[in-house]
Amino acid sequence: MQITWKDDFEIRFRIDGSTAVISANRNGLLSLAEQLVTLAGEEPGSHIHYDEYNSFEDGSDELIIEKI
Repeated sequence: MQITWKDDFEIRFRIDGSTAVISANRNGLLSLAEQLVTLAGEEPGSHIHYDEYNSFEDGSDELIIEKI
């Protein structure tokens, strides 16, 4: 699966108690939206893994989005 990022995207993800919070600039939100559309066209079990080491800002928690 090919995922792309808009230039100058910023995304932070944190878990605050029982609440998951995604904070992003415009290009971050557009990037996530396009990636979700791409994931929707994939086979069940396909997933996208996000964390501070491959896409989210430093200090972000890990997030995995999986198609069922």
